[in-house]
Amino acid sequence: MAVAARGWKQLKQYTLIGPDGKPYKSAVPGTFGGHRRNKGYGRLDCRSALQWIAKGYYVKHRVFFADEVTAIQAGYQPCATCMKERYPLWKQAQTQSHNRKEALAIYWTLLEP
Repeated sequence: MAVAARGWKQLKQYTLIGPDGKPYKSAVPGTFGGHRRNKGYGRLDCRSALQWIAKGYYVKHRVFFADEVTAIQAGYQPCATCMKERYPLWKQAQTQSHNRKEALAIYWTLLEP
């Protein structure tokens, strides 16, 4: 590769999920992780996610977000294990709504100070 021979280093690219739920490339890694199928998000050090990854599951459905706001905008809910302060608000939003879209809108309002 001619570029490598000249001493140019290829930048690492990370695939993140944007607020529209679509993937995009970023030079900066995500700060939150999620599961594409169950639409949950949480911290990168989440005990539950790490246990599933260690067992060989979860990895092919793993997604990453730049921040928590993006995860919520993309339609993901907080993890019950690592987002203990957020999860009760999510459950409250679910009881006040008829569908996931409504629950996310209510959840968003509950997060606002």
